[in-house]
Amino acid sequence: MADAPTTRSRRGRPAQISREQIVDAAISAGNLDTLTMRELAARLGVTHAALYRWVKNRDELFDTINEVMVERILPAEGPPDGDWRPWLAHLAWGMHDQFLALPGYATRISRPHRHTTRTFGRLRGSVITAFTDAGVPPDLAEQSWYIFITSTAGWLAVQEHPLDLGDSTPRFDLFLDTLLRGLPAREPGAERR
Repeated sequence: MADAPTTRSRRGRPAQISREQIVDAAISAGNLDTLTMRELAARLGVTHAALYRWVKNRDELFDTINEVMVERILPAEGPPDGDWRPWLAHLAWGMHDQFLALPGYATRISRPHRHTTRTFGRLRGSVITAFTDAGVPPDLAEQSWYIFITSTAGWLAVQEHPLDLGDSTPRFDLFLDTLLRGLPAREPGAERR
């Protein structure tokens, strides 16, 4: 009588996944608020344990998502010759496209959280540098960053959870044009150039 084949678990290299694949799987899942780590692992075709080698919990998952989002939206080069408006508009449109591709993401980043602050530091530094290179004093460059990120993230969050404010659909191009014309921040009463 032949021995029955035995089933043994194979040891070997961990499943090959990347940060980009993790974020893309989160995007395809539909909504960050309801996404579980088990569901994400299944979408990636890996075990729950394999996913935990990359991200230990939801906070680390959001750190990874934040890092990849910043890499996707931040232009490789800063604004040419201090011409920050087109550069900042490009950045804002990147935020629009990437953040709204992941339902719940804009809402999540519009709420202060320690992970968002840490991982968005590179984005903050680039925007502040764009303003200071154009001659904006450092304190007003910092305020301009704050106005830019809170306004843009808030506008995008409202798109995820629309308010009934009237019959027309809010337009990002009009919002962005108005925002950029108001930047950089100035002391109250200072003349606009």
